[in-house]
Amino acid sequence: MFIPNLLSTESGSESIVRARIVIVEDEPDLRDAVAEYLGAAGYDVSTAETAAAARGLIETQSFHLAILDIAMPGEDGLSLGRWLRSKMPIGIIYATAAGTALDRIVGLELGADDYIVKPYELREVLARVRSVLRRVPQPTEPRDRKASTDRRSVAFGPFQADLDGRMVTGANGTVIDMAKSEFDVLEVFLTRANRLLTRAAISEAIGFTEDPESSRAVDIRIMRLRKKIETDPANPKFLRTVRGEGYIFSLPAGDGS
Repeated sequence: MFIPNLLSTESGSESIVRARIVIVEDEPDLRDAVAEYLGAAGYDVSTAETAAAARGLIETQSFHLAILDIAMPGEDGLSLGRWLRSKMPIGIIYATAAGTALDRIVGLELGADDYIVKPYELREVLARVRSVLRRVPQPTEPRDRKASTDRRSVAFGPFQADLDGRMVTGANGTVIDMAKSEFDVLEVFLTRANRLLTRAAISEAIGFTEDPESSRAVDIRIMRLRKKIETDPANPKFLRTVRGEGYIFSLPAGDGS
């Protein structure tokens, strides 16, 4: 897949780029309004009216964030989001009609980072975009590509987590397929190992406002994470539940960075 040069301004040893956002929405007035508003806020915005058109864009461009309408003619936003996850590490915000809680839950299970409910205000969209982008690796292009000698990494069991590169590898060096939202939660636990964390504390650490929906979102992410790092997710060795209180990530002495 072609990855374009996104350089714009320089700072220190890295060149800072404008975050690239793709908006996939079949309502033209809404699509154009969101694109104009986010463009005025300093983002590089592309738009598509269908999932098929978005696939064409993705094949020739890279993006840091996608805003996907769930209910579109033809392929829906949930299917497009699954495909996007297979192509690149990207933040995903789903747009859903009011009252469709099932869509929101399914979206979170598929790795969405946030959702917005229609009708929404443009200021709300901007706030959620900024929140998700804060949790996405900064869009930078290093001028010096030598491997850093002081990268943060944590070992647990057969796994090695590169916290700066946001990547987890297994015993044989195989990269573990992990959505950005799953890595966000894993990083919270690895940097606070052997400490009891409530759902509220986890929500705050990953940028959620604590409410029933956020608690559900945290549980979904932990469930997905366990499937990828636990030999027996039903009886976890690392990410344990403390009934009625929260979760704790057990990191044996000697493991860690």
